[in-house]
Amino acid sequence: MQKILAIAWLTWKAALRFRLFAVIAVLLVLAVVGLPLIIKDDGTASGFTQIILTYTLSAVTVLLGISTLWLSCGTLARDIEECQIQVVATKPVARWQIWLGKWFGIASLNAALLVLAGACIYATLQWRASKLPAQEQAQLRQQVLVARGSARPANVDADIDTETEEILQKRLKQNPLTTADVAEVRNQIRAQVKSDYELAPPGVPRGWTIDLGSAKNFLRDKPMQLRVKFNAANHNPSGTFIALWQVGDPNSTNLVQFAPMSLAPDTFHEFTIPPNLFDANGKLTIVFLNPNNISLLFPTEDGIEVLYPESTFTINFIRALGIIFCWLTLLSAIGLMAASFLSFPVATFFSLAMLAMAFSGGTLAENVGLGVPTPGGPAIPMSQVVMNDFYKVILTVLGLAESFSPIDAVSTGRSIPWSELGAAFVQIVLLLGGIFAVAGIVLFNRRELATAQTQ
Repeated sequence: MQKILAIAWLTWKAALRFRLFAVIAVLLVLAVVGLPLIIKDDGTASGFTQIILTYTLSAVTVLLGISTLWLSCGTLARDIEECQIQVVATKPVARWQIWLGKWFGIASLNAALLVLAGACIYATLQWRASKLPAQEQAQLRQQVLVARGSARPANVDADIDTETEEILQKRLKQNPLTTADVAEVRNQIRAQVKSDYELAPPGVPRGWTIDLGSAKNFLRDKPMQLRVKFNAANHNPSGTFIALWQVGDPNSTNLVQFAPMSLAPDTFHEFTIPPNLFDANGKLTIVFLNPNNISLLFPTEDGIEVLYPESTFTINFIRALGIIFCWLTLLSAIGLMAASFLSFPVATFFSLAMLAMAFSGGTLAENVGLGVPTPGGPAIPMSQVVMNDFYKVILTVLGLAESFSPIDAVSTGRSIPWSELGAAFVQIVLLLGGIFAVAGIVLFNRRELATAQTQ
């Protein structure tokens, strides 16, 4: 470990000697302090959050991501091209120790820069928040500068799939279909069954039971928020619909009936739930009555959600920075791996190409499956089938890192649990970063350093 730390210190010295650390630090401060001063918010809590948190955290991630790729490619490739690595390789230091030492050195550089940027963002956030109107400050403290956990009704996808298959089998017995049409009919049936689960018809109570789980142990005497969203089957001339809500145990007097609300469709609405409305088992019952003459639909994904205080914004913000640090650590492993067998310009281009592929995950997901042959359809070339399987593997790998979204979570006041930070470290740093580290070390061990000459 002493040898690895020595290589990490040499990486620090190189970054300081070339003033890279100072330049990136100045750019970060300008981005997180200067950007909010140049771009004015609209005075609302949501506009304030968009400028201070979303833009600045995104700018920090982009700046550190680009500098990480550039430094990780340059610190190893340039040492090899300029024959400086030979001085280190001739000492009693294994090549894997050199590789890991540079990785740790770049990771510690990123950690220091991320702490600096995070401190500037936090200080700017608190200072600018005090300038908002009192009403907007209260909304900011309640919905953004918090760490709220989330509880939803039980997932009904399995029930929807079961009913879909039952209805499909009945139809197939009455009217056999070709194999190519079965998938389309199944999708149509599933959409109809799903809408039945989402439906709130006029004059009929619609209820949900939400299990708060272990959160019930620390939610006594604490208010929560109910977040709702619905779609309308037909248009209403007024643009809004009357909503009647009842929250609490229907078998006791511990329930609250809210005054009629006028809510717009296709929009998220939040209102506060008084404390202690859940039963002894931590189950919260929510009943909605639709007094309109139009049916309303509450999406099964995000139609009903209970938000509760889980932690403080400061801790949540630190955990968000931790996940961003995991991303940067993965980028440094990618850059070092590329520099282990490529020259500096080519390694940088290769790393950026991999980064572009990662950002194109959504496009890949939309097109994967197009190369699968269908019965009765034209033959698909084997090369297209192989590439389709290859992209499926890429999407699976990308999913290990893309499933974490700290910027969106911290900007909306959503809690980032310690378990999520731990999962990010395991999946992004240990698993994905470890794969690139093993590949980079193997390539670096097989590279002939004595033939590297400057041009």
